[in-house]
Amino acid sequence: MPLDHRESLFRRIAARRDELVALTRDLIRIPTVNPPGDVYTDCAEFLGRRLAGRGFAVEYVRADGAPGDSDRYPRTNVIARVEGREPGPCVHFNGHIDVVPAGQGWTVDPFEGVVKDGRVYGRGACDMKGGIAASIIAVEAILEAGIPFPGALEISGTVDEESGGYGGVGHLATLGYFSRPRVDHVIIPEPLNVDRVCIGHRGVWWAEIETKGRVAHGSMPFLGNCAVRHMGAVLHRIETELIPRLAAKRTAMPVVPEGARQSTLNINAIHGGQPEDHGGLPSPMVPDRCRMVIDRRYLIEEDPEEVRAEIVGILEDLRRERPGFDYELREVLAFLPTLTDADAPVVRAVGAAIETVLGRPAAQVVSPGTYDQKHIARVGHLKDCIAYGPGILDLAHQPDEYVGIDDMVHSAQVMAMAALSLLRREV
Repeated sequence: MPLDHRESLFRRIAARRDELVALTRDLIRIPTVNPPGDVYTDCAEFLGRRLAGRGFAVEYVRADGAPGDSDRYPRTNVIARVEGREPGPCVHFNGHIDVVPAGQGWTVDPFEGVVKDGRVYGRGACDMKGGIAASIIAVEAILEAGIPFPGALEISGTVDEESGGYGGVGHLATLGYFSRPRVDHVIIPEPLNVDRVCIGHRGVWWAEIETKGRVAHGSMPFLGNCAVRHMGAVLHRIETELIPRLAAKRTAMPVVPEGARQSTLNINAIHGGQPEDHGGLPSPMVPDRCRMVIDRRYLIEEDPEEVRAEIVGILEDLRRERPGFDYELREVLAFLPTLTDADAPVVRAVGAAIETVLGRPAAQVVSPGTYDQKHIARVGHLKDCIAYGPGILDLAHQPDEYVGIDDMVHSAQVMAMAALSLLRREV
């Protein structure tokens, strides 16, 4: 990129610092909480109006029939595109608009977008409304500077990334929005730190285990068959046998943080016995059902079939060994690990831009959790995709989540420079 174009672009973005902060705050104030999927349409239309006013062609795509989609909670996505002066490649910035519930422990209003100490606080500030705002400012700065480019620039605001992405990028990918020839390069502004290029993620296998029993009076449990005790046996085997084996597995992938360079298993939820959505005291009953959801994250070196077989092996052993033990196993979701080539154009373009803007080499990392690259690779068959954005990964989903304002400005400069390099095929 010519030096005068680059310097003009960087100055223009730095001058829009206050606008970048205001846009981030506006997005935080739209509480797109998932579940259940609140006000997705409001947020999509907010982005659409802004981008349409700056010359983008805008369309809205509802993922009819996707998990969670309903007339009350429509899964509404927005896609905006602006064409360059001549044919060429397309660079797409994709950000998810949904955020996880705020939870407890906040010292500020999680949906106010409080600004203090050089940071913007709020649910979704780093994951990833700050990244969406930075990508919008980056692209708008290119257009306002009048810098000529071939091809096209796209920005999307998509839903449900926090719950698998089926109503967002997963749905759009099936419609061809993340495949060639429409799109060539994708940058997802997830919060992986401003000086790191994320080239992939670990694999994930979620499953629901249900142990079965027989109901009886709680004063005579010997006449029943306690499903909760059966689940306790499952937990004991997971805790004493499986988790130590997983801790011994290591990967060559540059996963961050260091603790995620091994295989992991989390117990997402356990529900057993009578529902608790009532007042008063429960009745004395032996529980005949207990349900547990597990979240298994695995490495590129592991066989996905073996990941499932580890759990099945425990359950089948207990069926043979434990009187009255029975179970059902249901897969909730499964995604393979992804890994973009370290020498791919988008990796080189973003890495070079980071070094130019920050004055230090970019690190290449892999995310401990999945993000929407999984759909772009699996469904869209587009390999030139990475995650890059402002925000500290460890703050995602935490109380008092924040994004640094300087990091947003720097990441917008990186995104703008990388986009122009890719459009002009300079990498």
